[in-house]
Amino acid sequence: MNYVDSSLKVVGTRPIRPDGVDKVTGRAVFAADTRASGMLWGKMLRSPHAHARIVSIDTSKAEALKGVFAVVTAADFPEIPSEEAFVGEGPMNFRDLALNCMARKKVLYEGHALAAVAASTQEIADQALALIEVKYDVLPHVIDVEAAMAPDAPILHDDMFTTGVDPKPTKPSNVSKVVTFRKGDVEAGFKQAEIIVEGSYTTQPVHQGYIEPHACLATYSPDGQVQIHSSSQGHFMVRAYTAKLLGMNMSNIRVNPAEIGGGFGGKTLVYLEPIAVALSKKSGRTVKMQMTREDVFRASGPTSGAWMQVKIGAMKDGTIVAAQQVLKYQAGAFAGSPIGPGCMCGFAMYDLPNVDVVGYDVVSNRPKVAAYRAPGAPITSFAVESLIDDLAIKLGIDALTLREKNAAKNGTKTHYGPTHQNIGFTAVLDAVKAHPHWKSPLKQGQGRGLATGFWFNIGGESTAQVHVNEDGSVTAATGSPDIGGSRASIGMMVAEVLGVPAATVRTIVADTASIGFTHVTGGSRVTFATGMAATQAAEKVVEDLKARAAQTWDIPVEAVEWKDGQAVPAGANAGAFEPLDLAALALKAPRTGGPIQAEVSLNAQGAGPGFGAHICDVSVDQETGHVTIERYTAVQDVGKAIHPSYVEGQIQGGAAQGIGWALNEEYIYNTKGQMENPGFLDYRVPVASDVPMIEAVLVEVPNPRHPFGARGVGEVPIVPPMAAIANAIRSATGLRMAHLPMSPPKLRAAFDAAGS
Repeated sequence: MNYVDSSLKVVGTRPIRPDGVDKVTGRAVFAADTRASGMLWGKMLRSPHAHARIVSIDTSKAEALKGVFAVVTAADFPEIPSEEAFVGEGPMNFRDLALNCMARKKVLYEGHALAAVAASTQEIADQALALIEVKYDVLPHVIDVEAAMAPDAPILHDDMFTTGVDPKPTKPSNVSKVVTFRKGDVEAGFKQAEIIVEGSYTTQPVHQGYIEPHACLATYSPDGQVQIHSSSQGHFMVRAYTAKLLGMNMSNIRVNPAEIGGGFGGKTLVYLEPIAVALSKKSGRTVKMQMTREDVFRASGPTSGAWMQVKIGAMKDGTIVAAQQVLKYQAGAFAGSPIGPGCMCGFAMYDLPNVDVVGYDVVSNRPKVAAYRAPGAPITSFAVESLIDDLAIKLGIDALTLREKNAAKNGTKTHYGPTHQNIGFTAVLDAVKAHPHWKSPLKQGQGRGLATGFWFNIGGESTAQVHVNEDGSVTAATGSPDIGGSRASIGMMVAEVLGVPAATVRTIVADTASIGFTHVTGGSRVTFATGMAATQAAEKVVEDLKARAAQTWDIPVEAVEWKDGQAVPAGANAGAFEPLDLAALALKAPRTGGPIQAEVSLNAQGAGPGFGAHICDVSVDQETGHVTIERYTAVQDVGKAIHPSYVEGQIQGGAAQGIGWALNEEYIYNTKGQMENPGFLDYRVPVASDVPMIEAVLVEVPNPRHPFGARGVGEVPIVPPMAAIANAIRSATGLRMAHLPMSPPKLRAAFDAAGS
């Protein structure tokens, strides 16, 4: 059923968030809060070297220490064959996943885990780690992506042969694969072009910066049953990956989702859970493991750093006729950077006849990358949108006008295959043009930047249940961890279908034994896909309620309507009966068929791409190179805002993360390949004083594939900020900053180089 044109009473309103009270009072239970009687503390020994062979590991002294109950190394885990992983977000190989959790033969980055202990206290666990003797054969390492691609670079994997090229290489390299997308004839397009611009750009790896470190609690029972409490974006992912890495049946593992203290894509992999289960099995006790902040930085996935080359050809009237891009993304120690989405997203905002994009997935001696909010898209868009701005300046055309002229519309075929349908990019640009921010004059010394962004959004597998309780209240259960307000949005959609107030519906996240399979919370899929499952389950409940009312009244079910939370006769001919609401029908449930509930599992398609445009005003202190963001406006097509406050929060949060990515955040390594800023003191994320009030403008172009018109909103807002800020700096200073972060030292150096 489609509700897009209905008179909505719940969807689109702003009820109090269901998890708010517990979180502001400290009652919410996160994975780091979980405890068990008699539990042990698990801790990991990590490599101090960026690249080294493991000659030997001697754990005997640690095992002999009083208070130590178990020690594990790679020898305690089965060898996993090369096989593409499932369930998680982003490409991953099971063998690589196993080797990332516990090194075997070689360590590939500083922080790589190679042994773990379980002890009665954290202090004893630390002492035990210090007693483990490891002999290394230190090898040359490589950190940066271009250096890793050099012919004489140290090779991380002797069995890595580049895929995506013909003929297949016979010599191993650090290039895992090559991705290519082509549309039209780019060479002919550049010959036609009257103006050509090009540029090279780099970005640095940045971390998702979630507040809660990775944590879990695991119990291996004598009967082989396993219970895990975990902080993740997908407890079915945790179950599947843990089972695979330990050679267990998934049916023997039950994963309970805790509240999650931030993820942003960084909690779509396992790091601790298989280790904790192995320690629990060996010790016979429950084991708790929790990363320190240093562990998080040294050993869990940031997003890629990248090197990019972009070339654009246009006519003098601003029509872009050719676009070319080369992307080189760092994958970290194991293959699987977001190079595919990077290649897809850079030019997806535009209707271009001739496009050529080539991407390289490159390993180096860094932590394996993980997804980070629109993985790959912010990086590529920084390059493309910076060069689009330079093209506008060279042509003497307004930055917005140039984008309007080349904007993707319904019917535009993308360079990566699909044809855009029911998209809202032109509506977003119209909203920018009409916004007071775009029209307002700049103060002296300030600059204004504009940039756009795209994310394709995904659907996928979801399960939802709707139960009517004995008092007429409703429980909606899903398998999607709530990282962005999905309990609110799903409860609101269920309430809308049932015709009851939002407060009547309580939404919970069920464990892996209590709900059907559900894909991870990522890719901006949950409100779309899990919301669709919940809506269909609620519709099934409505049909059941109508049938029960018909049975009670002894009339055909076709003669019953469901209106405003009540079963009513469909007209005068149906009979004169008092309406039956949820509570009344619940009381009659034992006599009319038993409990009232429905479950729907689906593989949702048609997620609907999202587009955004950000306006940023800055001032730059030429003495120090410090950038102050004076005003920020983010405009985005959200399909239909189910809970507008949550949607605004997603947009503001993505913009804030993009501000940090643009101006300060980066991994800094010394000559030994060791990270020098593994903490929030030296790895500088934005604080309140760094970020202005961010105005979120919601454009609603309904997605017809969703019953309420929803499309994902969480990824798009992190895509435009870096280019918007770079373009604003260019406007204010005349300097094109092509390398992130645009930190004060780098800006000061650019002023010096320019002689200003």
